[in-house]
Amino acid sequence: MISSLSGKLILKKEKFVVIDVNGVGYKVFLSQKALSKLPEIGANLNVFCFLDVKENALDLYGFLDQKELEFFEILDDIRGVGPKAAIEISSLGPLEKIKERILAQDEKLFDSISGIGRKKAMAIILELTGKIKNLETKRTKTGDEVEDGLANLGFARQDIKKTLEELPKDVKDPEQRIKLALKILGRQR
Repeated sequence: MISSLSGKLILKKEKFVVIDVNGVGYKVFLSQKALSKLPEIGANLNVFCFLDVKENALDLYGFLDQKELEFFEILDDIRGVGPKAAIEISSLGPLEKIKERILAQDEKLFDSISGIGRKKAMAIILELTGKIKNLETKRTKTGDEVEDGLANLGFARQDIKKTLEELPKDVKDPEQRIKLALKILGRQR
């Protein structure tokens, strides 16, 4: 799986670029927004990638930051939205503005994309609303591996913090800390 590329930009076209990585040229499809932000030919370029595997092709889609890639992957998972439509949707404007319009149920957002009518737009918005809210929830991580792991298991942050304060200070291994915390949290339920 190709998840990122770093190399020299050797060709820019209307919908894709070619990046030379150690003598191998990779054709990477980009959104119009990303294409407008690219450096000149010959400059170094780093992109996060999504590899779309089909029966007769392997297509790479590139993104300048991880958040855009995550949003693209959410769009691509929606029935009826393939990677080409997903990259067009992701290029409709700043990512936060797109999310705001989706959460506001604004089906006019998709008017400029061929093949997406009102019905399909509403279906996409309906599916995306829950996924975007879920993605935002996942982002509220603290950076503490143990706390985030326990939160992902469904425990309340306030209970987790109290429990972690009870753990012996000499236990440093995250896996051991989680096991001990689970025993304490299990007794509280």
